[in-house]
Amino acid sequence: MRSTVRIDDDLMEALRASSEAEGLSMTRMLNRLLRSGLAAESTVAGRPMFREATTRMGRPRFELDKALSLAAALEDEEILRKLAVRK
Repeated sequence: MRSTVRIDDDLMEALRASSEAEGLSMTRMLNRLLRSGLAAESTVAGRPMFREATTRMGRPRFELDKALSLAAALEDEEILRKLAVRK
């Protein structure tokens, strides 16, 4: 299959140098590099990619659509507490 791809100049030079060093055409070298890159994407050093374990946190204790106003109220309380301590 044919496709047009834009490759950065530095990558093209590295591809050209690698293909000449191994005696392969640039097409074969590019296909080999793409295959190895795609295979490495799914595993790292032979191990599967890390998956984060998730847990349910339960129902929220306050209305989430009013989270900013709650944060502002808590900040105001903290400022008043600090001012009271200074007196």
